[in-house]
Amino acid sequence: MPQQSYVKDNINQFSALYRIVDFIIIQAVLLFSIAAYSIELSDSYIVIGLISSIAFFLFAESLQLYRSWRTGSSSRLALYTFVSWAIAVFAVVTYLFFSKTSVELSRLVIGFWFIGTAFSLVIWRMLFRLYLFKRRRQGLNTRKVAVFGLTTSGVRLANEFVNHPETGFTLDAFFDDREPERLPEEYREHLKGGVNSGVELARKGAFDVVYIALPLAAQKRIESILRELGDTTVDVHLVPDFFTFNLLHARLTHVGNTQTISVYESPLSGLASLAKRIEDMVGSILILCGIAIPMLVIAMLIKLDSRGPVFFKQLRYGLDGKAIKVWKFRSMTVADNGAVVKQATKGDARITKLGAVLRRTSLDELPQFINVIQGKMSIVGPRPHAVAHNEEYRNLVDFYMLRHKVKPGITGWAQINGWRGETDTLDKMEKRIDFDLEYIRNWSILFDIKIIFLTIFKGFINKNAY
Repeated sequence: MPQQSYVKDNINQFSALYRIVDFIIIQAVLLFSIAAYSIELSDSYIVIGLISSIAFFLFAESLQLYRSWRTGSSSRLALYTFVSWAIAVFAVVTYLFFSKTSVELSRLVIGFWFIGTAFSLVIWRMLFRLYLFKRRRQGLNTRKVAVFGLTTSGVRLANEFVNHPETGFTLDAFFDDREPERLPEEYREHLKGGVNSGVELARKGAFDVVYIALPLAAQKRIESILRELGDTTVDVHLVPDFFTFNLLHARLTHVGNTQTISVYESPLSGLASLAKRIEDMVGSILILCGIAIPMLVIAMLIKLDSRGPVFFKQLRYGLDGKAIKVWKFRSMTVADNGAVVKQATKGDARITKLGAVLRRTSLDELPQFINVIQGKMSIVGPRPHAVAHNEEYRNLVDFYMLRHKVKPGITGWAQINGWRGETDTLDKMEKRIDFDLEYIRNWSILFDIKIIFLTIFKGFINKNAY
């Protein structure tokens, strides 16, 4: 029991610590900004400092920034921190506008304060998170876990705890009513009896968290266990054993008073969709400004190299499988949009001399930034396939069409991992789809930035692009 109380007390202390440090950072950066520009500290600055702190606390609470993030991703924590602060500053700007006090404040100070505070709030969280990871690896601030059900999903869950000690969850025991010889060999040494024994130990405070990993066919048994665990103070989680690897952005939803689990759903909705669109617009405008002259040179070279238009449009599937037209620099004498697709191969006679260079270096895809501006594509996302290609492989590769739950991209997770160019075997296409779905499941702004960064160094030139 003392161990359980220690862990729960620490969670509460950390929550309070986060709030205190957040408040100090917001005020300290504001004071530093004022001093840096030699501005007099007026009552208006004090007021906006307090308003911004309150607003940040409210929005951070709504995004659950003050809950335990043991198993949460660092990128999502950073994103939510930035979004909470951005909304808080927007609230401050709104107050300044309606109170007509904005003229009393320096825009440089406000701008420096916004950027400096955003950076500081994220950095301090990341550093403290690394500190906690280190302490948990040393066995401090940990939570004991019991898993009810030595099943496939139970073993998979245990692997996560064992392979990631930085989360602070330590596997204490498995409990299963079946005979030991009927159970998987993996983690059998952790078996400490039947489920009833586990419930009794939970009542005594032997562990902090229980994960029920029984098959859903055992519904009555699960209901019975839940009733019994209701007489304890442990945290209880239910691990579904169905289609675990095929869920796409799974989450709990409500239809009235009925609870449902989303199975296939895009991660880009609401605030995430807005953030992705801002990323695409800002990134595309900046990139187009930088590549305008190279694109003009390429256009002139295409006209000199062969007869035909500079650009051509290919029919592709976009978001939700709706047809879109994708812009490209012409690199071939003919283009495929027929019922049977023929991918470009090594030595393909249809490819022009200049086209071979453009395709190998991905320069033929630069006009697709126009598609991004139009809102039909994203900078990062699953690469769009020919319509005929789609219709062929959707019948051969499981979950193929789930890649269309987001907009297609100019670059993607599959491409920087080597799955770009010709997919002349079913196995190659399956690998590409695996990476596409992995990207969708793990999407974040920071993940996009990582992919863009890697594309610069390893995504443009590929030996499989003909």
